[in-house]
Formats: sequence, structure tokens, C-alpha cells
Amino acid sequence: MIKIQLFVKIFSMRRIYSYLILTLIVLISTFILWRGVGLLTVYRQYDGPLYVVPAKTFYDPVKIEQLKLETTLSPKYFAAHLPLYPILIRTVRELVQLTGLRVNGLEYLKSMVGINLLATIGLVLFFYYLLKKFKLTNNPLLLASVLLFLPRFLVIRSVGAPESLFMLLILLSLFFFEKSKFWLAGLFGGLATMTKTPGILLFAGYGLVFFEKMIKEKKINWNWIGILLIPLGLLGVFGIYGMQYKDFFAYFHSGDNIHLVFPYSVFNFQKPWVGTAWLEDILFYYFIYGLTIFYLKNTKYRSFFYFGLVYFVATLFVQHRDISRYSLPLWPLALIAFEKFFTSKKFLIIGIILLPAIFLFAWNFLLYNVMPISDWSAFL
Repeated sequence: MIKIQLFVKIFSMRRIYSYLILTLIVLISTFILWRGVGLLTVYRQYDGPLYVVPAKTFYDPVKIEQLKLETTLSPKYFAAHLPLYPILIRTVRELVQLTGLRVNGLEYLKSMVGINLLATIGLVLFFYYLLKKFKLTNNPLLLASVLLFLPRFLVIRSVGAPESLFMLLILLSLFFFEKSKFWLAGLFGGLATMTKTPGILLFAGYGLVFFEKMIKEKKINWNWIGILLIPLGLLGVFGIYGMQYKDFFAYFHSGDNIHLVFPYSVFNFQKPWVGTAWLEDILFYYFIYGLTIFYLKNTKYRSFFYFGLVYFVATLFVQHRDISRYSLPLWPLALIAFEKFFTSKKFLIIGIILLPAIFLFAWNFLLYNVMPISDWSAFL
């Protein structure tokens, strides 16, 4: 009996250690990145401060004008920055205020980065849990660690950005969908849609799963109705815009922010959000994510395949240089599809050799991708 209790205790400690290790990897890698460029550079990264504006004003055009931003952006432009991330920024800032602490007058900016850091920890811990729960790999700790070091994601998860939160909500939705808990899948999918509009693609992916099941089983499960929370999340966003901007479709009138054009439209250097002919790396993203869909085709987790398929096809239509950022929700699926490769000794050796280069890329990118802010008063 004592031996059994000791075994259970050791096993539980090992599980906790894995979560602690992943948390430390996030914190240490992030602090190393911050140390290399300084927090002021981190705060100035596109589009971080632009999320602070709706956090402070909640899309009130009058209040936005009163901020006297150093840009020519119209108040409606901020409708392109969906509300869940700004709401969390504001919430954390208010909690800090309630404690009576002052963080050098940078509460909004520190909250902006802090939320992303916490979301990244939540993302990697839940990804590890999902890998173990669904038995998707024999080395979940290593595979979850690899998630953190896709070069573009290393940058995104260390600044003010909603991507880590978005990816976490997507994985939560996919997890509960596969557990047949459709209301929870819809809830987290709706929250994902309130974070970034591509969250609506979960609804399309789940619809294809239901269509496949209806063909095979010749019946409808009325519990599926829970996924309607996903489009309701987007309607909620539009409802906020209707109240604040007096324009229900303000998102679509926010300026040149909707980049879906036609397949492979990114290969046009003359377009403003492309601006370069050096685009060959995009082909590699298309290639690996296309292969991901191919390898997920026969998985029993049908939502992984269909969501990945819909998202991949949508990515082909994006006319923007930053495909690596737009395609980030496909990255966890690629790790699952090629888990044997990403946990192999050969990959680990090359990954360690290239790790300094990944950080050099990240520091170089952070120093380049800064907003021209000279007056910080609007963001304090």
C-alpha cells in the first residue's frame, strides 16, 4: 500500500514538473528576448499600442479623438482590433489600480504585454495537456516546447498581441468539440471570434464535421446547436460597434484591414501590405501547412482536419506579407501531424544549433518593427 502511494506521489510530481518546466521555458525565453532590446522597444511593437486605444476608450469615437494620437488614423480604424484582448488589458489594469500600486504610469502597456505572457503560458500548458489527453505523441513535453520557438511566434508571444490568446481559445474549442461538449466548444469558439475574426472559421470547420457525420450516420444531433455561439460572438462584436460607432458593420469600414482577395494574391509586390518581392519563405509556409492538412486527413479527430483545411484555404487568399503571423493557428496542428519528426533526435540537434539564430532573428525583427511613438501620453 505504501509503495502504491509513493508511486502515485512520484507520478503526480512528474506531471507538475512538466507544467513547471514549460512555464519556465516561456518566462526565461521571453525575458532573454526583452533583455536584448529593452521593454520600450517591446511596447512599441505593431500593433500592441493600438489595442490599448480601445482598452482605454471602448471604441468611443469622442474619447479616441481626445487621446490626440500621433497618427492620422480615424476612430473607426480601431474596429479592426477586436474587443476581447482590449477588455482583458483594461481588466488587468483596473485590478492593478485597485491594489493601489502604480507601475511607473505604464499600467496599460504592462498589462498589454502581461496578458500575452499569461496567455502564452496557458497555451503551452493546455497544448501539453491536449497532447497527453488524446495521446498524440510519445513526447508531449518536447513537442509542447517546440511550439514556443517558431521564430515568428517567439516574437508575437513576447510583445503586445492577441495571437497567443487566440490560439489558446481555438485549442480549447477544438478539445471540447472532440469531447462532444459542443456548448463549451461554441463558448470558446465565440471568445476566439471576439479576439480575431478568423475565429469564425471554427464554425465552418465544425459545420463540415457535422455534414460528414450526417452522411455517415443519417441523423442530426441537436446538441450541435451549441456551436452557434461562435457566430454569436462575432455578432456581439458588431453589436458593440453598432452602439459605439453607430455602424454595425464598422469592422468592414475600418480601412484597408481586410486582406482576403484571391488565391496567392500575396505574390504582388505592388500591393501596400506586401511591398516586397522577397516572398519565397511564404511558399514554405504554404508547403508545410498544406502537408499538415494531408496528414490530418485520416485522423479520428475530424475537427482538427476540417478546421485546418478551412483555415489553410483562407490563408491562401490573404494578401499580406506577414503570412507567418496569419497562419499561426495552423502551427499546433502541424506539430501534431508531424510529431515524430519534431520530436526526433535529428530535429532536436538542429533545433539547438539554430536556437541562437532564432533569437537573433527575433531581436532584429523587434528593433525593426516599431511604431513611431514620441508622445506616450495617449497610452498611459
